Amino acid sequence: MGWWEIFKEWFLSLGTKYCVNPYIFGGIYIAAIPFFFLCLGWTVKNIRNKKPFVIPVLLTGLCFVSAYLYLIIVGKNIPVWVYIFIAAMVAYGVYSTVKKIKDKLKVA
Repeated sequence: MGWWEIFKEWFLSLGTKYCVNPYIFGGIYIAAIPFFFLCLGWTVKNIRNKKPFVIPVLLTGLCFVSAYLYLIIVGKNIPVWVYIFIAAMVAYGVYSTVKKIKDKLKVA
């Protein structure tokens, strides 16, 4: 059995162990990427045009955390370190998104 098969078996077993479907998690994660960038562009456009930008910012954040929300809502017996990891990812995501917005506004 190759390393890929071993990894795949281990990864899929996590879904069973924690009551989370890894395919749904991955699907949400991948599907949210284009919507994240669309909402990010919408946010920058509204800031540049001095229009309200609360809704685009909220939608951008929702796209960023959607897969993690699925994990938190559906998952059972998730270890505490996973929640800490998710919090760190969200904190970094907020930092990185704010930086991207500021950089795009400087270019304009």
